[in-house]
Amino acid sequence: MKEYKLNQNRLAEHTQKTCKQSDTESSDVLCEIDANGIATLILNRVSKKNAFDDSMIESLIHYIDTLSAIPTIRCLLLQANGTHFSAGADLHWMKSMAEKSVKANHQDTQQLAHLMQTLDTFPHPTIAVVQGCAFGGALGLICCCDIVIAQSDSQFCLSEVKLGLIPATIGPYVCRAIGVRYTRRFMLTGERIDANTAQHIGLIHLIVDTETKTEASRLEQQIIQLTQAILNNSPAALQQAKALCHACENQPIDKKLIKYTSHLIADIRVSEQGQEGLSAFFDKRQPSWCANTKISTKKGKGKKNE
Repeated sequence: MKEYKLNQNRLAEHTQKTCKQSDTESSDVLCEIDANGIATLILNRVSKKNAFDDSMIESLIHYIDTLSAIPTIRCLLLQANGTHFSAGADLHWMKSMAEKSVKANHQDTQQLAHLMQTLDTFPHPTIAVVQGCAFGGALGLICCCDIVIAQSDSQFCLSEVKLGLIPATIGPYVCRAIGVRYTRRFMLTGERIDANTAQHIGLIHLIVDTETKTEASRLEQQIIQLTQAILNNSPAALQQAKALCHACENQPIDKKLIKYTSHLIADIRVSEQGQEGLSAFFDKRQPSWCANTKISTKKGKGKKNE
């Protein structure tokens, strides 16, 4: 049976090509890829509370598209430097767009919608790590990720109606994540959502206290625990599992879906990684994709100050 192994030379080559645009700390988006194939995108517009404009949106789309095409990527972390995850859209950018034509605004908003779709359909597991405020469009990024960890002091808000706007492009992802009932309440009131409420309604999955240095290390350990769990799983099965979730979400349980799921499990049983996983179980050994993927430490993500 052929083993699944990370080609470190190939990964290093991909890392150099993919992340070369984020070499400087002044880049709005930073990109890192570690030896295990864990990619990290870091929002780095700290002086603007990581509010995104057209340039930042374009950078995120570029990196997500590029990482999607790298076969050695196993997981994507979405994090942010500074005190806040993201204040949403840059209001100065929004104001400049309000002065342009309807056609120009259509093209601009399509880019934001494209970003959400690109992140939502990323083929590998995605984890968002949230601190401080996550307002407006930032909720769209969060809702497009598979797993969300938030610090206990995090605040969330669908604040668009306060400005005479609506969260249109992120709306479908928010409705899917927390349901239409909760979406109606928080879209219409624009009230802030604390971390406990966010977890209760399904906006986030895990809350980590980080007030002290000891508690801050818990966040690091939680990230390590989740990424290690992902690395222990078959890369091919993870991709198929995400595709299955999308298929089940968008189709009724009818003959077409039943046929699709039946073919899916039959195909993966006889696949290379399906055979390897079953063989490893009966041989009482680790499957090949677990080799050399132990995470011992997680390096910091840079600046914390505003």
